[in-house]
Amino acid sequence: MDAERFMKKRGLAVGQPVRVKDGKRELTGSLLPGSPKNNGVLRLKLGSGYNVGIRVSGKIRVEKLEGAKKAFGKAHKKAIQQDESLPRISILHTGGTIASRVDYRSGAVFTTFEPEDFLAMFPEMLKIGNFSSRLLANMWSDDLRFKHIEVIANAVKKEYEGGAAGVIVGMGTDNIAVATAALAFALEQCPIPVIFVGAQRSSDRPSTDAAMNLTCAAHFITKTDFAGVGLCMHNSSSDDKCAIFPACKTKKLHSSRRDAFRAVNDTPIALVDYGTWHVGFLKNDYARKNNDKNAKISLRPKFEDKVAILKAHINMFPEQFEFYHKQKYKGLVIEGTGLGQAPGHNPNQYTKIHEKIFPALRKLIKSGCVVVMTTNTVYGRVHMHVYDKATDLVNLGVISGEDMLTDTAFVKLAWLLGNYKPEQAKELIGKNLRGEISKFTTYDE
Repeated sequence: MDAERFMKKRGLAVGQPVRVKDGKRELTGSLLPGSPKNNGVLRLKLGSGYNVGIRVSGKIRVEKLEGAKKAFGKAHKKAIQQDESLPRISILHTGGTIASRVDYRSGAVFTTFEPEDFLAMFPEMLKIGNFSSRLLANMWSDDLRFKHIEVIANAVKKEYEGGAAGVIVGMGTDNIAVATAALAFALEQCPIPVIFVGAQRSSDRPSTDAAMNLTCAAHFITKTDFAGVGLCMHNSSSDDKCAIFPACKTKKLHSSRRDAFRAVNDTPIALVDYGTWHVGFLKNDYARKNNDKNAKISLRPKFEDKVAILKAHINMFPEQFEFYHKQKYKGLVIEGTGLGQAPGHNPNQYTKIHEKIFPALRKLIKSGCVVVMTTNTVYGRVHMHVYDKATDLVNLGVISGEDMLTDTAFVKLAWLLGNYKPEQAKELIGKNLRGEISKFTTYDE
């Protein structure tokens, strides 16, 4: 018998306080929603806060206890009075921890996207702007596709044309930096600030970074002349400052730290002090707001789907390169080693198979696929005329990605192939369009 039928037969409901006897074991807690993957297990939230699972069988006995049943995962709406004289900021939600909180009785994470719910979680925002809130998609950032970038770009355009002074895009942190870069290309001309904001920890946890990241982003939007796309996250593990990161030069470098993001081969655009709200710019070569109320926003939101990343690694085979030819890919970014290498030479008796890799790559490029080389070292840049192997790759037609991050090169190439002819894409991939390529890479201690 599955848990749902077991509960229904006994008149039990989610949230019901119960005492469960399973042989010699006796447990007291509240019933939790069932799990589709384990529908033969009765789930219980104990008083300690831990969840336990009890296999449903004819042996278990459930005794109802006094106490009101309470639905889990329901946000309570509160009337929120906003100051309409403040700048209007639109929040576009795509899911993620930034809009999440935990029901500690159920252990379930739930999200809320209504302005009243959102501002109830972050009441300090009421002093900064007049907020609207809209759900675009509720998903993990792992599920991001190019079509979502087009949806976000069109939503930004709609908010700007509706009078928004700035836009905050809430997203899960795993791919937020990639999305920021992609939107920077899709928004060809943007008169207002569009700031992506994420959170590593949900808004109700004592260690949450959600409130600080959001309020710093909102202050940055209202207090500065910045226009275009950026990313706001913790600058350090302490609650002192948030960094406004450049759209195309930022990478998530830690899975869980609040200061997981770093500007690579670049610096943050600005730092926002949490408390004084002072904005200190670290760069002055950024796009400025257009004070002309009739200024247009211009989009190029198309991306070519048949573009991929192939990471160079030991023990590669020519079939890995042949795949992209067989599947008729239009673009490929190779994340090479060091200064821009990939296997293709035959230095000893164990590397005979490598003789087939460069011919496979040549065949791919001749088919019209644009192939770009980046480095797996994260920091530094590609130099493809230092070692003969990289020079051979250039002679095959591989294009240097300079100091572009692999993910940035990927979205840029897809964007170029979605909006330009292949020959134009080849010419533009090595040119700095959105701050993605530095003229030179400095060595910082």
